[in-house]
Amino acid sequence: MLEITVFICGAVVMILELTGSRIMAPFLGTSLVVWTGLIGVVLAALSLGYWWGGRLADRNPSMSRLAWIVFSAGALIALIALIQAPILRLLQAHVSNLHLGVLLGTVILFAPASILLGMIAPFAVKMKLASLEQSGAVVGRMYALSTIGSIVGTFMAGFVLLSFFGSLSILLFLGGVMTLLAMALAPRSGLAVKSAFLVLVVLGAMLHVQHRQALAERGFIDMDTTYNRIIVARAVEESTGRQLQVMSTGPGWLQSAMYLDDPFELTLPYTRFFRLAEVYVPAFRRVLMVGGGGYSFPKFLMQTRPDLELDVVEIDPAFTALAKSYFHFSPDDRVAVHHLDARRYLNQVHQPYDVIILDAFNSHYSIPYQLTTRQAMQRIAANMDDNGVVLVNLISAVSGDQGRFLRALLATMESVFVQVNVYPVTEPDNDALVQNIVLAARKIPDTTTPALNDNNGLSDIIASRWTHPIPRDLPLLTDALAPVERYLP
Repeated sequence: MLEITVFICGAVVMILELTGSRIMAPFLGTSLVVWTGLIGVVLAALSLGYWWGGRLADRNPSMSRLAWIVFSAGALIALIALIQAPILRLLQAHVSNLHLGVLLGTVILFAPASILLGMIAPFAVKMKLASLEQSGAVVGRMYALSTIGSIVGTFMAGFVLLSFFGSLSILLFLGGVMTLLAMALAPRSGLAVKSAFLVLVVLGAMLHVQHRQALAERGFIDMDTTYNRIIVARAVEESTGRQLQVMSTGPGWLQSAMYLDDPFELTLPYTRFFRLAEVYVPAFRRVLMVGGGGYSFPKFLMQTRPDLELDVVEIDPAFTALAKSYFHFSPDDRVAVHHLDARRYLNQVHQPYDVIILDAFNSHYSIPYQLTTRQAMQRIAANMDDNGVVLVNLISAVSGDQGRFLRALLATMESVFVQVNVYPVTEPDNDALVQNIVLAARKIPDTTTPALNDNNGLSDIIASRWTHPIPRDLPLLTDALAPVERYLP
């Protein structure tokens, strides 16, 4: 039974850690900063648990005491499901520094349970030792079982649990498993307390499922996928009072939005700037869009370009499924959707696209760095017609520390493209504001700078082009070094 215990607890550690990334995502994002904080805090907590568990095991090791440690770890894991939202909302509202917010969030939510999980292995080793002559073999076997459990838990979480079950359901499931394990270890010790808690966990899980179903009927979806935690909800646009369907994968910014009374109108301001393609390449036909989300701009193109040939590269199939179910995306034979990493697609494809739209930097908390580098831009240029244009959406300021990502990406793109124009979206003259910025890059000199005429209602967009000097004070982003997390606002 002790071997089964260390195996299960090893698996629980990794499932908890991977699930933790999805719990943090809506509030603190999924960047390298979040993963670093989560892994570091869990390892520190496990180390403390190993030390503490070893000291307790030397004093009075018993199956009953081990069972209570296992039960307490399960109770703390289940408790995370209840307190995670208020804790993370509080940190989001009052802690502006991302690194500090991540550390506080992981310590409060995941350190207590991880300490107890760390106590279990040395406790089990002590109870398994019959003599000093066998100590090496026993320690090696028990820690090997714990590590194998962690491997199994990693694959279970990454390949199965997070793809089919919500993060809160997984926490309740882990709490129930740990309670059952504690009951098996010491059936007569605290049976009433453990049974009552198990009943509460089961009831909580049932209520959670019913609550999610009721929210889904009202248009609110909160789902974990292989790549993201995606939230779809109804909202109201403050300036107009119009009803919206919105999609979000991180804090502070919307992934996509749609007017319920006109599903094909471009809702988010930055998506309207993708119409710059009409200015730079008026007769464009072949388009590559990197990043699908709610498929707002692909829907617009399908409505306005009868001769369209559109490839959409979206790594997460769940986005496509949600776009079809909740955002009126109905692709026809003019549209091909590719579910794979965009860098892989760019490396493999050899097509002369008229327009390439890069809409994968839609959160300032997590950036796919492999799409920011000089090598990525070279692949984009190789797949672009000589007279084509690439449009890149990012979130940044223009100047100061808040504008470092823009300046690094701008320098990188200028090392590949002859001309790169900058279009701030929200306040075109405010260089200090963190906002959506669209970059338009070409392979040939543009001798006909877009004129300030009406141009199908695009005069305001054209007029927003940044005309002031931007310092090139940061090195190029490369596959070998692309510290985008350090540059993010």
